[in-house]
Amino acid sequence: MSKKQSLRWQIGEVSVSCITELLLPVEYYEKYPFMREARPEALQEIPWLYPNFVSPEGELLISIQALLVQTKGFNLLVDTCVGNDKPRKITANQALNTEFLHDLAATGCDREAINYVVCTHLHVDHVGWNTMKVKDSWQPTFPNARYLLGRDEYDYWSKSDSEDQMPVMEDSIAPIFEAGLVDLVETNHRISDEVRLVPTAGHTPGHVSVVIESTGEKALITGDMMHHPCQIARPHWTVSFDEDQEIAARCRVNVLKELADSPTLVIGTHFAAPTAGKVVSDKDGYRFDF
Repeated sequence: MSKKQSLRWQIGEVSVSCITELLLPVEYYEKYPFMREARPEALQEIPWLYPNFVSPEGELLISIQALLVQTKGFNLLVDTCVGNDKPRKITANQALNTEFLHDLAATGCDREAINYVVCTHLHVDHVGWNTMKVKDSWQPTFPNARYLLGRDEYDYWSKSDSEDQMPVMEDSIAPIFEAGLVDLVETNHRISDEVRLVPTAGHTPGHVSVVIESTGEKALITGDMMHHPCQIARPHWTVSFDEDQEIAARCRVNVLKELADSPTLVIGTHFAAPTAGKVVSDKDGYRFDF
């Protein structure tokens, strides 16, 4: 694990702060690769990835983090990481004990001040802090928030018998329903004049990204529409966890076309620091200008 960095951006009158839970170097495995095409030698053909996004050993540097969006009217948390006290495959079946809530409070916004939680999708590393362990039960971490979950996304995973997904639904999703804090929303849901969801399916069927527009400035929080900046240069590279790799790649191509050479700030949900930048044309493709 690497040292955490404090990151914050201003989009018009809206601020976005990054609360990092984990920084993970992902080694390439021939048999079970995270991203099959991202071999060390292939990454070397994209020199701007170094040293921020790829280690000297050719590991993809992946960050698990939440994005705190603050407007004049509300505080919104986008994605809630893995969470404490939950043994998961992603953490080698070890329960985390991080200072995530302390780091959130250090931004000036503690958990009780969160008005909305948006989960771009319902994978393990995007819903974990929806709940926290209180004695022997799972309670909503953000008791004053409305949890905005995609209707299509929830319908899909609530019917899943995946051994990995079932515990996630039980300890990170079911308790917020039981507390009456969930609003099932469409993939184009608008939260306010400044913040809205946009459909970016492929990684999961109901996946969304978050668009922020304020006083003429614009940002996009990617969710898992992209996992790593190498996919800006190689949008056809897919991760093993994409539910539909073809749709995911097509989505990236279309989004990158729209973003290229525009002033839109792209905030990568899994991008290691510096995390945010612009997509610019580069030879026959694109690069990340940060």
